[in-house]
Amino acid sequence: QVQLVESGGGLVQAGGSLRLSCAASGRPISIYRMDWFRQAPGKEREYVGLIRWSDETTSYADSVKGRFTISRDNAKNTMYLQMNSLKPEDTAVYYCRAATTSSYYWGQGTQVTVSS
Repeated sequence: QVQLVESGGGLVQAGGSLRLSCAASGRPISIYRMDWFRQAPGKEREYVGLIRWSDETTSYADSVKGRFTISRDNAKNTMYLQMNSLKPEDTAVYYCRAATTSSYYWGQGTQVTVSS
């Protein structure tokens, strides 16, 4: 079992920055990849990006490429999402997900609101 807790959401003006955190506990050693997703009101949950635990390679959705950066702190079992140049269309609940060989685990989500 893996438990995930996101934090760092809030209200920011367009053009601003926020950093989200996703802390893993339980059996984080079983994680091989972690992802960020987001869900805006009335829309489906969409993929934002991922980081592979073994080599820290990352991948991003086109909508956030060049503005968002995913990183991790292995000692803290924590993944981060640095969001720069935020736009109103980035407003959503942001979720982290951990992938293990047996299952996926989701966090509870954190709200990000970008005002114009």
